[in-house]
Amino acid sequence: MSAIAAYRALLRIVGPAYILVAFLGRIPLAMSQLGVLVLVSTTTDSYGVGGAAAGILAISNAVGSPIFGALSDRYGQRPVVLVQSLVGALGLAGIVVVTDPDASQALIFAAAAVTGFAMPQVGPLARVRWRPITRDKEDQRRLVDAAFSYEGAADEASFVLGPATIGLLAIVAEPAGALLAAAALLAVFGSWFAIHPTSALVARRSTTGGTGSEPLWTGVFAVLIMAQLSIGMIFGSVQTGTTVLATAEGHAGVAGLIHAVLGIGSVIAGLAVTGLPERVLYATRMAVAAIGLLLLAWPLLLVDSLPSLIVVIGLLGFAVAPFMISNFALAGILVPVHRVSAAMTMLAGATGIGYALGAALAGRLADANGHTAAFAVTVAAAGFAVLIALTANRALREAVPVDQGY
Repeated sequence: MSAIAAYRALLRIVGPAYILVAFLGRIPLAMSQLGVLVLVSTTTDSYGVGGAAAGILAISNAVGSPIFGALSDRYGQRPVVLVQSLVGALGLAGIVVVTDPDASQALIFAAAAVTGFAMPQVGPLARVRWRPITRDKEDQRRLVDAAFSYEGAADEASFVLGPATIGLLAIVAEPAGALLAAAALLAVFGSWFAIHPTSALVARRSTTGGTGSEPLWTGVFAVLIMAQLSIGMIFGSVQTGTTVLATAEGHAGVAGLIHAVLGIGSVIAGLAVTGLPERVLYATRMAVAAIGLLLLAWPLLLVDSLPSLIVVIGLLGFAVAPFMISNFALAGILVPVHRVSAAMTMLAGATGIGYALGAALAGRLADANGHTAAFAVTVAAAGFAVLIALTANRALREAVPVDQGY
């Protein structure tokens, strides 16, 4: 089955409505961090307060996502994601309400923490649904490959469109209106994703699959967590370095658009990955993609202008999605069936924590030594990804897939 045929088959199986809902359902999370940063910074006239609020939201989401993922494994996605969507939407609206020039910083931070903790990770949860959706279908392996490739591309697209949407809405409807739009999207499409008929397949699987005794934390799963931590550090340090260089050249406002170029290459590569033959194992794809990250990241140390930065970041994006897709796919087959939601959301949480670490470290180094020092963090993180992938390659290749019960 060709890649195009696989995508067409997936579309026939679930219908275009599900694809649209699952994609739009993940956009609010991509909008939330920048939306909070812009709103709080402009209202309080303090980038420090705005950055702290955005960081608190991101970290609390990284903490809360695995908890709600575990609850989804136990009780099914429908009730858990529905509650998350509604509470998260109320939280985003609440941040708008409590943010004013005279507001207590503690109150703003508390609202950001509660909101981030509650917001659902729709992308990882959508991945969980594809195996039961495609069970009993001919050439399921190819269909799942295509589904995971699409999900990787969709995640990247959401993190390009989310900040861009905030930027546009902030101009048209002010920062508060932009964040309220994110709240409305989450309330509608997050809830729709929760109650979509495909959620029943996950609920049935979670109550019948596995004995409940299989461990989630194994050596190979720890490898995947560390791999996602490294890719998160790449994201955070690239965004920081881009911002530093753009600001130094007097074009601070284009930093977000330049960073989005990373996502464009990643989307293209993500959609193309499904064309690889099945004999190319996920562990091999992960190792090759990690090497690609390092080879494509080191030219960042030579960048001295925005045009050259755009070229290098655009090329780097082509290694991002294949690396992430391999990690999530390995988790899908190596983790016990009744722990898959928790595993997927943990990987997403590790990415968020890596982002915070990468951004913080790159920021500190950039304060003293400029954008090149920030990009040195990117290269180091890519080197870390190579070390993880090559060191654990044999263990990942030899790991025994868990019976998924499909």
